[in-house]
Amino acid sequence: MPQPALPISQIAQLLDVPEDALRTLMAERRSAGDTTLVALTVAEAARRIGVGRTKLYEYVSSGEIASVKIGSLRRIPSEAVNDFLARRLSATDFGAAA
Repeated sequence: MPQPALPISQIAQLLDVPEDALRTLMAERRSAGDTTLVALTVAEAARRIGVGRTKLYEYVSSGEIASVKIGSLRRIPSEAVNDFLARRLSATDFGAAA
């Protein structure tokens, strides 16, 4: 028989964190989406990178981000998002002042 869930206030107290911080973290995790997806929609990939859909379509068209067509759907492999960010990170000169 499952045990009843603890109230968030008790969990926060047990973890020694402010209750509002725990509630914020829980809300962020719920809205984060499914991180186990292998192929993302353009909107999901854009959200992960922090750009708009139009900009992501530009990256796809130029070949900067790999994508696949599945029927009439365009999908971005989740590894392609990580690869794109890694290439951008290595190409960025953090030593230069803006």
